[in-house]
Amino acid sequence: MAQLRWVRQLLAVDAGRGWYTAPRGLLTKRAQEPHSSPHRLTGKRRTVFARHGPHQADYHTVSKGYQGNKICTTKYSLWSFIPMNLFQQFHRAANLYFLFLVLLNWVPVVEAFQKEITMIPLLVVLSIIAIKDALEDYRRYLFDKRVNNKMVQVYNSKEKSYTVTRWRDVQVGDFVRLSCNESIPADLLLLYSSDPHGICYIETANLDGETNLKQKQVVTDLPLQDAELTPENFHSRIECENPNNDLRKFRGYMEHSTNIRVGLHNNNLLLRSCTIRNTETVIGIVIYAGHETKAMKNNSGPRYKRSQSERRLNGDVLWCVLLLFVMCLTTAIGHGLWLKQLKDPIFIIADETSPALAGFYVFWSMIIVLQVLIPVSLYVSIEIVKLGQIFFIQNDLAFYNKQLDSRIQCRALNITEDLGQIQYLFSDKTGTLTENKMVFCRCSIYGVDYPHEENARRLAVYELEESQLARRCAALQPSCSAKALSCRSLGCDRSSSSLNTLTGDLEGEEEDGLEGEEEDGRFSPAQLQTSAFCSRMAKEVVPDPQLVRKLNCLASPHLLSGCNSSDIPDSLELTYIVDFFLALAICNSVVVSSHSQPRHAVPEAQTSHKSLEDIKFIFQNFSLPPLSALSPRSLTQNKDGPRSFTSRLFARGKTGFFTPPVTTGKEGDPGHEGIQEVSAQNQKLSSPGPERGAQWDVENYKMEDMATGNYLGDEITNLAEARGDLEDLTRGTGQCRESGVKNNATDELVYEAESPDEAALVHTARAYCCTLRGRSAETVLVDLPGMGCLAVQVLHVLPFDSSRKRMSVVVRHPLTGQVVVYTKGADAVIMDLAEIPQGQAEERYGHIREQTQKHLDSYAREGLRTLCIAKKTLQEDEYTMWLKRQLFAETSIENREELLVESAQRLETHLTVLGATGIVDRLQEEAPETIEALQRAGIKVWILTGDKQETAVNIAYACKLLKPSDKLLTVNCASKEACAAVLQELSVEVKCGGEGSTEASAVGKGRDAASGPEAGFLLVIDGQTLDMALQEELQLDFLELCQRCKAVICCRVTPLQKSQVVRLVRDQLKVLTLAVGDGANDVGMIQVADVGVGISGQEGMQAVLSSDFAISMFKHLRKLLLVHGHWCNSRLANMILYFFYKNLMYVNLLFWYQFFCGFSGSVMTNSWILILFNLLFTSAPPLIYGILDQYVTADTLMQLPELYKAGHNSKTCVSSTFWLTILDGFYQSIVCFFVPYCAYAGSDIDVLSFGSPINASALLIILLHQVIESHTLTWLHGLVLLGSGGFYFAFTLLFSAGCKTCSPPLNPLGVETSQMSQLPFYIVCTLTTIMALLPRVLFRALHNTMWPSPLLKAAQEDKLDPERDSRRVQRWGPTPEGGRKLPVDDPSLEPHTGSVVS
Repeated sequence: MAQLRWVRQLLAVDAGRGWYTAPRGLLTKRAQEPHSSPHRLTGKRRTVFARHGPHQADYHTVSKGYQGNKICTTKYSLWSFIPMNLFQQFHRAANLYFLFLVLLNWVPVVEAFQKEITMIPLLVVLSIIAIKDALEDYRRYLFDKRVNNKMVQVYNSKEKSYTVTRWRDVQVGDFVRLSCNESIPADLLLLYSSDPHGICYIETANLDGETNLKQKQVVTDLPLQDAELTPENFHSRIECENPNNDLRKFRGYMEHSTNIRVGLHNNNLLLRSCTIRNTETVIGIVIYAGHETKAMKNNSGPRYKRSQSERRLNGDVLWCVLLLFVMCLTTAIGHGLWLKQLKDPIFIIADETSPALAGFYVFWSMIIVLQVLIPVSLYVSIEIVKLGQIFFIQNDLAFYNKQLDSRIQCRALNITEDLGQIQYLFSDKTGTLTENKMVFCRCSIYGVDYPHEENARRLAVYELEESQLARRCAALQPSCSAKALSCRSLGCDRSSSSLNTLTGDLEGEEEDGLEGEEEDGRFSPAQLQTSAFCSRMAKEVVPDPQLVRKLNCLASPHLLSGCNSSDIPDSLELTYIVDFFLALAICNSVVVSSHSQPRHAVPEAQTSHKSLEDIKFIFQNFSLPPLSALSPRSLTQNKDGPRSFTSRLFARGKTGFFTPPVTTGKEGDPGHEGIQEVSAQNQKLSSPGPERGAQWDVENYKMEDMATGNYLGDEITNLAEARGDLEDLTRGTGQCRESGVKNNATDELVYEAESPDEAALVHTARAYCCTLRGRSAETVLVDLPGMGCLAVQVLHVLPFDSSRKRMSVVVRHPLTGQVVVYTKGADAVIMDLAEIPQGQAEERYGHIREQTQKHLDSYAREGLRTLCIAKKTLQEDEYTMWLKRQLFAETSIENREELLVESAQRLETHLTVLGATGIVDRLQEEAPETIEALQRAGIKVWILTGDKQETAVNIAYACKLLKPSDKLLTVNCASKEACAAVLQELSVEVKCGGEGSTEASAVGKGRDAASGPEAGFLLVIDGQTLDMALQEELQLDFLELCQRCKAVICCRVTPLQKSQVVRLVRDQLKVLTLAVGDGANDVGMIQVADVGVGISGQEGMQAVLSSDFAISMFKHLRKLLLVHGHWCNSRLANMILYFFYKNLMYVNLLFWYQFFCGFSGSVMTNSWILILFNLLFTSAPPLIYGILDQYVTADTLMQLPELYKAGHNSKTCVSSTFWLTILDGFYQSIVCFFVPYCAYAGSDIDVLSFGSPINASALLIILLHQVIESHTLTWLHGLVLLGSGGFYFAFTLLFSAGCKTCSPPLNPLGVETSQMSQLPFYIVCTLTTIMALLPRVLFRALHNTMWPSPLLKAAQEDKLDPERDSRRVQRWGPTPEGGRKLPVDDPSLEPHTGSVVS
């Protein structure tokens, strides 16, 4: 509050309006137009008043159209289910077609069957889908009911207090009071928090999956800031944007009764379904309720994509429609000709009907008779088969992750077969190919590289530990509870704790609260992780001894005495070092907590162990002003000397500590007025100063803290050399970490970061005693070696964004009082923003910058993630001018985001580079093997990453995407013309190189096949050049080059560029694409790709929520594609072909009969069997065929990825197979009809007796045809096949024995019983079946013998090795007593032990 009043004095605020005035030159053309203001909301907007406040009339006027908080995600109600469900089902063309046939059969002149019989197929299909939809909708109803009936405290004007109310009764304008661990019922504007700094922490895991806490801020300048805030005394009006689905943005303003307007932003908004953490009480006013909340706006339901097989199926159905039309037209023409040529008929024919009109009637009658040709049940069967395939995918134990207690999620239910047709795979790098567990490796400060060799050895030991632990735990059942809870559910006053230590007692406490989330199907509590990115490997950093010695100088007596000792480094270097670690500690958004205090609490700052005079002497002995924001510019401008600087510094107050400026009524320089001497706060900003401050106990790095039992071994002597230095620094740092040292078990700090990079850097700073102790909105508490605990006033935080690629924090330095900007970001960006010094500092600073760039390049070549650290000092007048622009941007409504970015970019210039960091991000388990297998499968892998080019190339080598024999092509261009020239030049080179390698491989094919992998080309392109290549003029050249390369790496790309690349390849090359990523920056390409795969890693669940399939590790892609993708594709394709075959084969029987009945549309079987033949008697076997058929085993598909590519070119995936199937159906129908016809020629059997052996033979042929086509036959297959045949014969016998008038005008009574009691019936059926299937069997045998496919060869190898499975079971089984392992004959079956890092 005081700070804001001080700011207003600086900006000369208009007291009448209370608006911030834009600086001159800032107003845009739009802002200068009449009736425009920075606070004006154009277009539609929402006005909110307190529901029970003083503006009742206004509230009722504006809130009429606002929705309540009751949610309803169901599609239907009890009364609307039948009409709405039928309306939705008849959107499908096949259902409309069969409805047309039903209605057509009611026309007397074209009636083919009984009206009721024609309705059966359509009714069965509609009923099955309706039952499925009803069950799904009922589940949604139960969830909605549970959510709507949750309780929350809402202000009641009658009782003048907060009363318990159901969520569904909450309305816009209500005041809602929430406590710790309560879920937020609607989108609330935060008006009060029990935190003294007005902060509230929320967990958004239910919204975006991120488990780290988010900080929210109470609206500034509220007249009341206490728990007595009620609607009666709330006189403000809220104007904000209309409901939308943007979770990251919220714009509006609040106008008080004094006409003062305060801008509102996203940090003031509490979103529905989030959870309050570590805050006792918050009060908010409802802005959006129910379906208007941002959470519900983002609830788009299940994803739907059209698979490639579905698109191909539509084409096949159209061919069947055309075939049906030809058959009906043939029958109609034949009937007309037959009537025209008929002379003296022996039966009665209507005289009024002309041959042409009779033929027209027969055409429509035949449409009804041959309706089975269009497979109405095929669509339902496909849905059932896909559900079965998804069931087996989700229950595959290979996809289970024990650490996260998670398995694969299939979020898109209709594209499983596309997993077997992928041709291009686009992958993110960080968190996808790598673990996204950042571990500090080395750094460069002041142009000096610190390799941290002992830390590197520690990482090697950790890797060995993890591999050993993984092998030990492989046979153990995971003990984690499925209801493991997040540590944040333990309560505000309880300590943080690890997921691994939670007991079952907590499950009951949170069961009610979590039940809805589990049943919602979005997140399982077991998937929520405790304090983010705080692994042991990241926390336990071993300092570099050389850097320790230099930091010791801060506590050196030589420095205090003013002696020039050789052990004391250059004062500028020491300044760089301390500022470097100070930046690591405070330039972040890390939330700090300990086991004995809430996360947001900031402990009281404690005085330094040194006296103020000691600190003064330290600074006076520096040749340049230390711990200030030194820049080359300040080096040349500071002519007064260090002593005059320190005298000016300490003239402002003894302590040298700065509190937020307080308005005093005096006029003068605001920079001096705001800095007050606070001697009374010395005790608060001090700590007892005995001997063990931020102790660097070497024991912390001994073996006791490691799990190996022998870590550091001989290497501990290297640290022992610096032991004296460590002890000196330990004695000199006071007790800034006394509480953490003396009770480490309970007071250990817990850091919760939004990214693993931040966590790794904060832990690194802590390893050097630059410890982040606490954080609030305005203050950061930091331990500095030799200086104790310091309170750093935070003026502004400029968060990271993908366009700037950096983060900055503006602070008032606790020792110098200057305004300092610390910036952390991508090295390329920071280096471009660095200032080029002039004058005497040019040579020194140029050397520092040059060396830092060399170290950055070296880190990148080693595969490390690089970050650059920089700073900048602002003069008070410079800061004042920038602050005007910043506050103008912060309080603007229109173009607020653009103005903020512009303001940040204006500040982040002329930076002084302090140093750089190298962080290792290890490859995920089996990532190289997965990449190699995918490439062998014929899938082109592209890496799209925002990292440096060198880092990406190094990762490509590590994950086997790039082999030593491959040639690297790099495209980095500054202009569009240069890009076009380079692309053409490289295309020619690749084309010539490809032809040469092809000839070489052809010559040496039989001579030296095992000489090594064939060399290829790998293209590397940066983001700037990619922008040019994606332009329309260069797209084709770029794609042509990429097609000839085995892989492509796109570096420094933005999320938008990722999606553009995927869309370009998908649309231009007409190939199936798959995109895999783990973060919010990958959502675009995941949604654009044909198949999107999200990895539930370290960066929340945004990628998972946008994906079609969600996995926990990159290695799972291997089995998902090579095994399940291959199976799903081949199974579904074979089942669809089988459906078309059996329908066509049976329909042709009716067509051939028309040649012997005058093309009259008559049939030789009763209508019940005709309608139910494909609907019931032959419907179950294809389902089993599509779910369980297995050509090659999973192990073989994993060992031979080439089979995946062979599956692309198999017979099931080419259009010629469809026509071969149609021809086969025609042949078998001819045999099935004419063999019985010839057998019964000249006999006196009736029509139904003639049709009986035809129907029976057709059933046997269709069932045995599937047996021939099936690659797997189990007892379940046999049960279904025998059950289908038995069901047919049982039904026909019962029908024949008891039905007299079921199929008028024919009488089926006794027909089937008579036929099945005669021997000729069985002879005819047997002979017909053999003759129909014999050609297919002979052709298959000949083809497989002469031209066996790779899949057939692999299947034969499996069958020729029957002992393979038994040996594999022996390998997996327990070791026999005596300690000896069961012998394994085949060395290839031995378990893979992996490489061990020594």
